[in-house]
Order: sequence, then C-alpha cells, then structure tokens
Amino acid sequence: MPLPSHVTPAHGHSFSSPAPGLDSFRDHRDVASFAPAALGYALFATRWLQAPLYFGLVAAQGVYVYKFFNELWKLIVHVINGHADETYVMLAVLKLVDVVMIANLLIMTIVGGYETFVSRINLQGHRDQPEWLSHVNSNVLKVKLATAIVGISSVHLLQMFVDVHHTSQHALLWGTAIHMAFILSAGILAYMSGPMLESRKSGHGCGGHGGGGHAGGGHGGGGLADSHGEGNLQLIPKPSTGAHDDATSSGRATPSASAATSASASSLGGSGAESRIRAAGFPAPKALEDFDHDYPRSLDREAVAMLGKLHFITAKENVVLLGPPGTGKTHLAVAFGTRACQAGHQVLFATVAEWVARLADAKAAGRLTEELARLDRYPLLIVDALGYFPLQAEEAQLIFRLVAHRYERGSLIVTSDKPLSSWDLVLSDTAVASAVIDRLVHHSEIISVEGDNYRMRDHGGFGFTSPAVR
Repeated sequence: MPLPSHVTPAHGHSFSSPAPGLDSFRDHRDVASFAPAALGYALFATRWLQAPLYFGLVAAQGVYVYKFFNELWKLIVHVINGHADETYVMLAVLKLVDVVMIANLLIMTIVGGYETFVSRINLQGHRDQPEWLSHVNSNVLKVKLATAIVGISSVHLLQMFVDVHHTSQHALLWGTAIHMAFILSAGILAYMSGPMLESRKSGHGCGGHGGGGHAGGGHGGGGLADSHGEGNLQLIPKPSTGAHDDATSSGRATPSASAATSASASSLGGSGAESRIRAAGFPAPKALEDFDHDYPRSLDREAVAMLGKLHFITAKENVVLLGPPGTGKTHLAVAFGTRACQAGHQVLFATVAEWVARLADAKAAGRLTEELARLDRYPLLIVDALGYFPLQAEEAQLIFRLVAHRYERGSLIVTSDKPLSSWDLVLSDTAVASAVIDRLVHHSEIISVEGDNYRMRDHGGFGFTSPAVR
C-alpha cells in the first residue's frame, strides 16, 4: 500500500530495508559505543561463573540421596528387630519427608536458577518437562523457594511436636517463632512479586513509548515496525472498517497500532518473557489458569492441557480453535501464546484483518516473499477471528500464502467462529479453502468450543442462539 504523500522513508529507503538510514549510523558513534558494548557482553558472560555452583548443588543432591536411603535402612532394621515404637516410626518417616523436601528445594534451585540466571535449558517437547519450568522467572523462583522453606520448617516443627517429651519449651518457642518468620517472609515475597510485575508492565506498557525495535524487525509486530529510525518516520494509524472496528473498540489495536506497540516494546531493549509478551501484540493478558473450563458445554479439556505443554510448537504443528463468539477461543489462543513467550519462544498475534493488511502492504511493496521469510523467526503465529467477515479473493490468497509458507516450517494458531465446512464462504473460493484447510489441519489439533456467549452470560443472550460447530 503506497505511503501518504506527507510520509516518506528517511534517506530514500523503502520499507523492505532493515532500518531506514542504517548506514548513516555507522560512523564514529559506533566506534565510541564499541567499548561499552564489549564490556557489557563481557559482564554478561560472567554468568557462566555460576555454572559450577549448580553442579555443586547436584553433588549435594547426591548426598541427600545417600542420606535418605541410609535413614530408610535404619528404619527398616529397627522395625524388623522390634525396636521401633509408633513415635520412632513417625519421627523417622518425617525425617525421610524432610530429606525429600530439601531435595525438591535443591532441584528447584538447580533447574530454575540455572534457567533463570545462567542459560536456557531447552526442554521443549520433552514429555517430562515440569509444568512450573514454563513460568519460571526470578520473582516466581523466589516465591517458590520461600514456600518450599516454609514446608521444610513445618516438617521440623511437626517433629518437635511429635517428640514433645524430649523437646524443651525453649526449643518449641523458638521453633514456632522461626516458622512464623518463614511464613511471614514468604507472604511478603508473594505479595511483592505481584505489584512488582504490574508496575514493570505499566512502566514498559504497550503504546506508551515511541521509537523502533531492532533492525530487521526484531520483535516487531508489523511491516511498519521495521521502518523506524530516530524520528525519521511517523507511524500513521490506518482507519478501521467493518468487523475490524468491533475488534478495535474492544481494545484491540489496528494493524499500524499493533506495529507501533511491537516496535515500542522492542525499543525497550529488554529480554525475557515480559519483553516477548509485550512484543507479541496480544490484545489483553490471558492465562490458561484463568480460563473457565466449566463454562463451555463441550471442550476437550485434556487436549487443552496437553497443548499448554507447548509440544505442538517444537513439532511445528498447528492449533485450530472453533466455536461461536464469546466461548473463549481468543482467550485460549492468547494463553497458549503467553505460555510460549514464557518458555522462550517469539510469538506474533494479529486478527485476520491485520494479517491481511500486513501482507497486502508487503505485496504492494514487492516484498511479500521477504515478509513471509521474516516471519520464520517467530515459532508461533496467531491468526484470530477468521470468519467474522468474508475475505475478498486477493485477501484469501494472502491467507493461503501465509498458511502454505508456514506448513511444516512453523506453528499457527487459528481461531474461527465458522466450522471448517463453511470456510469456502469465508475464503470466497472452494479451491482456496480446501488448500488452506489441507495444509492447516494436516499436522494440527482441532479444538471445538461449544457453549453460550460468556460475555453475554449476564444479559440473557438477547434472544440469540449460538450456532453449533460441526
């Protein structure tokens, strides 16, 4: 799509260039910034000094394994010899539980700490990947460790109460006081982790920053995200029409606004899950834990839980969410995308109208193939609201190009209020619809969400009934 007459790329560069006027920045300023950059990389590399510490904790875990079986053998011998009364057995079992809980604390510190502070552990697709590892970050890790310590302290305190006849009143008093201090500190950590996360999100939130991202698109959400500089180009929001107005009115950004949001998120220069979530362009924060699994009349909850492990991303498979409006398809799509961001994947979210606009702009600029290749850096793309309005033939061809390019190359999540049998009406052509469906569902999980409109649950649905999804 041609630019407005009052907006021109700086230095004569087109949108297909990695960044406008990039060569103009390769001057003495780059040389001057080399030393600080090199120092920063060197300091960042010192994180590997922590690696031996975690291997030391692995050795400590081996010590606890030996201690566990040593205590277990003592218990078995005493029971066989008849020297173990009920109190002895209870104390011995509590000691075993104590050892196991400390070992759990160790493995949480080893795996979670190494993942958070040293280097990513690539467990995606592993059937035994622990659920908590998908959400681990420094705040969550501190809270989990604090609660684990509270659990260990509880076991120690219980041991004192069981053996109360051999425990002094002074020891009981201090044991209780120390246990309450652990509980208080864990509560404070849990409370602080929430406000800290919220303040970080609001401080670096979407739409609040200008500027651009990395050259070549970085985390950018749209074609315009690549055309940033130092104020050389203004991002002009595009007017919305039709079904897109409904998406915008509910808080969803227009294509250009989404691009500006992603570009501003990239300009923060941050790393980690939060920056990936901001750059993804989600319309609102959603989590699988917040989804009301009991509200839909029909939902394969086991399949949803399995998808939450993100194996489909490493397998480069797709997810198709079908159901009437208001049944939670977008919620699930955003929740999967958010979890993927937390697991280290780059994700890009947009409505079908936004994807069409982005690809149409690329095609008009003669760089559609380049734009599709650029999207390969995102292991997961989310196409929301397919079917809310019929696409023109050219628009349907663009969606086909996207699906065909992603086939066995990357994952797609597509949400639609239309059954697959009606996609020929949505895509304006039976042949195109068949080709899209063929490539989309070959390696995919199809989830049908049937039920009443969740947003209209307090208004009686205004007499409308939700069509069944075939």
